[in-house]
Amino acid sequence: MSVHGPKEDGATEFLSFLDGGPKCVAPRDFFVLDFSGVGLDKGKVVAVVLGGGSVARAGADLREKDGGEGDQHRFIIGEGLASWTPGKKENYRIIGEVQMNSTMERSFGIEVEKRRTFAIISHPDAGKTTLTEKLLLYSGAIQSAGSVKAKSSGKKATSDWMELEKQRGISVTSTVLQFPYREYMLNLLDTPGHNDFSADTYRTLTAADSAVMIVDYAKGVEAQTRKLFTVCSDRGIPIFTFVNKLDHDGLGPLTIMEDIDEALGMTCVPMNWPIGEGIDFRGVYDRASKTVSLYQRGARGAKKVETDSIHIDDPRAKEVLGEKNYAQLMDDIELLDVAHDQLDFELVKQGKQSPMYFGSALTNFGVEAFLNSFVGIAPAPHGRENVAGGVTKTEDEFSAFVFKIQANMNPEHRDRIAFIRIVSGVFEKDMEVTHVQSGKKLKLSRPQRVFGSDREIIEEAFPGDIIGIPNPGYLLLGDTLTTGKKVEYAEVPAFTPEIFASLTNYDSSRFKHYDKGVLQLAAEGLVELYSDPRSDTKQYILGAIGMLQFEVVKFRLEAEYGVKTDFGVMSQRLIRWFEGDLGELTGIYLPTGCKRVLDSEGRTAFLFGSEYEVGNLQGKLKAAKLLERAPRG
Repeated sequence: MSVHGPKEDGATEFLSFLDGGPKCVAPRDFFVLDFSGVGLDKGKVVAVVLGGGSVARAGADLREKDGGEGDQHRFIIGEGLASWTPGKKENYRIIGEVQMNSTMERSFGIEVEKRRTFAIISHPDAGKTTLTEKLLLYSGAIQSAGSVKAKSSGKKATSDWMELEKQRGISVTSTVLQFPYREYMLNLLDTPGHNDFSADTYRTLTAADSAVMIVDYAKGVEAQTRKLFTVCSDRGIPIFTFVNKLDHDGLGPLTIMEDIDEALGMTCVPMNWPIGEGIDFRGVYDRASKTVSLYQRGARGAKKVETDSIHIDDPRAKEVLGEKNYAQLMDDIELLDVAHDQLDFELVKQGKQSPMYFGSALTNFGVEAFLNSFVGIAPAPHGRENVAGGVTKTEDEFSAFVFKIQANMNPEHRDRIAFIRIVSGVFEKDMEVTHVQSGKKLKLSRPQRVFGSDREIIEEAFPGDIIGIPNPGYLLLGDTLTTGKKVEYAEVPAFTPEIFASLTNYDSSRFKHYDKGVLQLAAEGLVELYSDPRSDTKQYILGAIGMLQFEVVKFRLEAEYGVKTDFGVMSQRLIRWFEGDLGELTGIYLPTGCKRVLDSEGRTAFLFGSEYEVGNLQGKLKAAKLLERAPRG
């Protein structure tokens, strides 16, 4: 099935419904759906639905149905399709009309095509949480947005729900937010804003079909941006670029484009273009509609902001923008149209091109325009490669994988939630699935739609959806659930720690709480867990990417489990796993500073302070090897 739109003004695109099948012309702001397989006998059911979601049109006999509020969706049952253009009945043979019924309305294909599952990524302080809130504001999911920096607003960021995040004003855990917008259902994955939690971000990206990359207008591509881009590129995740903070002085739009091209090897195609910057910022020019949206200085972002627009050919445009800005804009438009690439959807899917938008998330400017464009261009859920080398299609039997585990989202219940990304089939409440890793049958009761820390029970979900499943402990990161044949997805990457710390429990009377807390936080992927095989006491060793992860463990153990702990950073910075006969270690003296440990799966590993120490021990071994990554099995 195909769905496309919106297009540039006046443009058309040929869309193939089935491989080698008939084609159809889709004008701007129309969506073309193939309803094959919904149980109707005659031919194909094709719906051409206005972007506003009102009435379908095909051929001259439906031209009068212009999508008034009282109209129903209409669908044309046709056969022998060739191609058609609105208003030319001879190109399309009409068999009959049917009104949408409940069965068609819940059509699996429609539900899949409505989904947009995407992550927002950026370097810290580029405006990620702010843009997330403004997308929620313009979708109607929240009534008011509060800046994480403006404490006077009285409302913390919706996506930053954890107590530590509220205190520090940073994101330290990924968050799932599902909400409707127009005819779409959006699954937004807000990633941690701190470098130390890049592992959580990488895992979250495994569940995304596309990513919105925020770039600070004054700073361009930064270190974390490069890392996250590489992850998206390696996974084939299309990237949409939002250049933020246009109300401040910056590098200039052309420099930003060149910076992204040179640093990331990705060509940006501007969907709009800024007029001025900083105190001289006047607005943006939309290339598709050829209109200028005017910036209102002084407007803040707690509520929606109405934007005045004017067509570039309107004689008033020069007066409103000022002669200098108008002349510069006309030169820029000519340069963009002649010298720069046009948007190619295939190149976007391949990660070689990125639609680029300019705006100011803090003042809400450009947010709604970005959202409207994004939902029309971003990909719907699609097939996914599995470990066996095949591709699981969205219409196959139900399958999903666990990409995130979170403990204590509800402090009153001390629960654990496993977040699953649905790959294929329809999820239904109380359905029985197979846990592939254990082979056990599980009944999935109390499935939840998640919106930050808020949750509600759902009855069904579709490919692309992210849902929460209560998890007593049997689901781990990367696990697969299915109702059909055994399938596994190599989706959740493992990360090698770069820093280690010993964890000390100060209250032995609360050991059970301490032990439970450490194990649950490790199961989330917050830290890697190791132990000393020769020690009788459980003094855990934590492995992490950065120091803040240790601080979060300490904070959450006290806040959520009532246990006071502290950590001591170790001198070791490298870990190597032992593969071979453990008997080879008999009689071998370990290098000074080397420490033998067991990982969470009982595999032997060694912590080292330098590569020299690694080579020293490897040189003493015969057949055994020291591996940079944990051996499988």
